[in-house]
Amino acid sequence: MSLTAKLMVGLRGIAREEVTASNTAVAYGSGNINVFATPAMVGLMEKAALGSVDPLLPEGYTTVGIRVDVEHIAATPVGGRVETRSELTEIDGRRLVFKVEAYDDRELVGRGTHERFIVATEKFLQKVAGKRSAG
Repeated sequence: MSLTAKLMVGLRGIAREEVTASNTAVAYGSGNINVFATPAMVGLMEKAALGSVDPLLPEGYTTVGIRVDVEHIAATPVGGRVETRSELTEIDGRRLVFKVEAYDDRELVGRGTHERFIVATEKFLQKVAGKRSAG
């Protein structure tokens, strides 16, 4: 069984979110200004990538984020909307590489790359649960 049989370079994803008090830099503790937080932008970029590939994986498999390299180049105020776009640029075994971008109503606000790894969901959860009992 090929885990990536339905995936292809060029696959795209989109995720959107309105900027509210709950996703600002102040709310995340990542800054002192009420603008869209960098961690919120990164999460939205991951959501776009996740949503583009996970529905195409065999049952019992998912992807987890393993690397993010982005720059946040412009601020978006509360009340604005942010749309993130992902494009699958590389498939290397179970490692997937995405180009990611974020736009608000006026301009490009973020860009970079994101990597995800295909895992067997149950096996992954068992490994994580083992950390609790080992503590």
